[in-house]
Amino acid sequence: MVGAIFVTEELARAQQVAATPTPDATHSGQRATAAGAFLAGAGLALVAHEGGHLIFDGIFNAHPGLEKVSFHGLPFFAIPHDPGLSPRREFIIDSAGFWVQEATNEWILTHRPRLGNERAPFVKGVFAFNILLSAGYAGTAFARTGPVERDTRGMADSLRWKEPAVGALILLPALLDAFRYYHPDATWATWGSRAAKAGSVVLIVR
Repeated sequence: MVGAIFVTEELARAQQVAATPTPDATHSGQRATAAGAFLAGAGLALVAHEGGHLIFDGIFNAHPGLEKVSFHGLPFFAIPHDPGLSPRREFIIDSAGFWVQEATNEWILTHRPRLGNERAPFVKGVFAFNILLSAGYAGTAFARTGPVERDTRGMADSLRWKEPAVGALILLPALLDAFRYYHPDATWATWGSRAAKAGSVVLIVR
């Protein structure tokens, strides 16, 4: 009887140990959860970017659609709209995605200036996507490459600028916001970023 009780107790202990996650398993689970939240934030940022375009497509009755395009063989999609819009409307529609990104990052850095010290993978995913997308678009603008539907080309044509200048226009606030992420006390970067963002909106009156 005593032996049976001993065996039963040992089996219970073994089950309890098996049911308790090891530190490595817990850490791996936390990393997987954080990675999922980061990607979800990036996905939301992409939807917000495209939503910015669609809002002004709707305001200007530009009949947006969905079109498959490619970037040097890499397939993705574009949301084209009716041709023949005024330069101002074309500029607003093409810029709207970047305005959404910049406004979102400004809100994040204003309300959570020390985001870099927080465990906030979802918000960091939103922020990182906005920075990287602006940098990627700037790169295509500098190289003047990619599908003809790219936002920077439409912005440049409507402003009658060279496309690399538009690349600099969207890259500057992204670089300043990235700097603010690591140096939240840099007042000059904060106001420089805000001025650059406001400057891109002011261009609609050009």
